[in-house]
Amino acid sequence: MRMKTFPIFIVFFIMGFGDAVGTLVGFVQEEFSISPFMAGLLPFFGFLAFGIFSVPFGIMGGRKGKKYVLIFALILVTIGELIPVISVASYAYVLGAIFLIGVGMTALQVAGNPIMRDVSPSGMFSRNLTFAQFIKSIGSNTAPYLVPLVVAIGLAKWTGIFTIYAIVAGITLLIVFTMKIEETEQEEPDNTVSIRSSFALLKEPFVLMMVLGIFFYVGAEVGLNSWIATFLTDRFGFDLKSMATLGIGFFLTALAIGRLMGSIVLNFLTPQKFFLYTSILGVVGILGMFTGSQTLVLISIFIAGLAFGNIFPLIFSILIDSKPERSDELSGLMVMAIVGGALIPPIMGLIANASITLSFVVPLAIFVYITFLAVYTGGRKVADETV
Repeated sequence: MRMKTFPIFIVFFIMGFGDAVGTLVGFVQEEFSISPFMAGLLPFFGFLAFGIFSVPFGIMGGRKGKKYVLIFALILVTIGELIPVISVASYAYVLGAIFLIGVGMTALQVAGNPIMRDVSPSGMFSRNLTFAQFIKSIGSNTAPYLVPLVVAIGLAKWTGIFTIYAIVAGITLLIVFTMKIEETEQEEPDNTVSIRSSFALLKEPFVLMMVLGIFFYVGAEVGLNSWIATFLTDRFGFDLKSMATLGIGFFLTALAIGRLMGSIVLNFLTPQKFFLYTSILGVVGILGMFTGSQTLVLISIFIAGLAFGNIFPLIFSILIDSKPERSDELSGLMVMAIVGGALIPPIMGLIANASITLSFVVPLAIFVYITFLAVYTGGRKVADETV
């Protein structure tokens, strides 16, 4: 592992902390005696930041540099983590902290994904970005274990998790601050990078298709994660609080394994070929969920997780590699597309009112689109090579 890539991998580990918010909902509801709806605002406030701040942070990266955005992001995350440590006098304090952390996580995503290209050896961007997503998975999985552990051993109440995360973010901030990074130069002068120039990129069909790929993919991943437990309960009578919930863990574990395997496979396959193979695997996995066999459905959930784990870094790296000189603006657009995770699950929920099984047609249709996108991307690469 190169010394330049190590701090960026730690940045991705910190990105995983953003997923801790889901683990905290129950603790927050008990602490403040609020309704489930009010407690549910916690992840909403974290997600909201992606839709609002992604493109502005992309512009900031284009004008100030990606390292500048990383440092700014780590400062926001550290401050956000410290607020609940200092005081949780009211629910508003926690919401404010989560929103600030969400803004910081948005900036980390916008700068962290493309800066991996600047610190990676030639041709290793897709591999390193895929491995970075695996590191992010490890960070995501710390919360379900750390929060109960902190409470159980009496170190602190649930807010103790913020202390741990603040220390890690603060140390990473110092490391990144001292790093020397040679960033890809922008195609245009810095002062021309704007919201208008960013959204103008969507006029290019390939860019629009890839950004939509991120939007739909994240929606499909969050949708499956949200409805797997209900799906297993409805189809096979699993207990919702135990066996069905384990189905979610099964899917998340497969995501992490898939990302680790992807970082290995990309040493031997081009990103375009692996994109096609993993997309087809995703279609196969989702189709398997429609079978009547409990065993086959569980295997299919795992297969889908393996495939899902690599789609985001592949789309991201392939698009950035096609226009490295516009990486900041493209990163802002793609991170903004993460908002698909807030919009697709409710659509599945509406369909689930009639049939939970039928609602899984949504992620199936999304992966058919992603497979088409992989075929198109491969054909585009071949055409470029023959010119």
